[in-house]
Amino acid sequence: MSTEQTALVRKSRGRPKQFDRGTALSKALNLFWRHGYEATSLADLVEATGAKAPTLYAEFGNKEGLFRAAVEHYLATFYEKSLCLLSRSDLSVEQTIEQYLRTTAEMFTDCDTPNGCFIISAASGMSAASQEISEMLRSRHLSQERTLFEFFEKKKLTGEFPGDTDSSLLAKYVATTVQGMSVQARDGASNEQLDAVIDMLMYVWPQLRTVPMAKTVAH
Repeated sequence: MSTEQTALVRKSRGRPKQFDRGTALSKALNLFWRHGYEATSLADLVEATGAKAPTLYAEFGNKEGLFRAAVEHYLATFYEKSLCLLSRSDLSVEQTIEQYLRTTAEMFTDCDTPNGCFIISAASGMSAASQEISEMLRSRHLSQERTLFEFFEKKKLTGEFPGDTDSSLLAKYVATTVQGMSVQARDGASNEQLDAVIDMLMYVWPQLRTVPMAKTVAH
């Protein structure tokens, strides 16, 4: 146990308080979201969660363990809201993508949480010293693109999407738009301004959905 951890344990002894994992994760997530992983100290987390230091260590191990748990909490609480739209069968592909983007824009500008995407924001603030955390965030971020790719491929199989559409490129295009909206929201863009970006994407959607896969040139 580090010197900081030992000091926090001693400071928090004798103050019994019921521990609520979900509440603690929400508060830790908010702190990491606002200040980043590296700028958030163990002392900050103890104060923000209101939990005793020994309880946090027993539950999460260390700051990295708490951060990883906060990432999973974010994915389950916020990320799934938009991803679940991709499994709806009552919407066309175009309607699904539009709803996916607009729901995402609403989350990025929700006044109850810091602006932008937590995963994208956290990843951009990492240094080389936090390589394992960076790789974990990159993996979580790329999962969005993979999910979009699988969605487009599924729609091609059901005949709802042109069979020669480049699903990989289109998934990357939509994911890049989401990443750009996160940066814009972080810089203060409103929901209306992000909606205007989505309007533009949907305007060119008929052309995007027909971009064919690149042909391999024989050598």
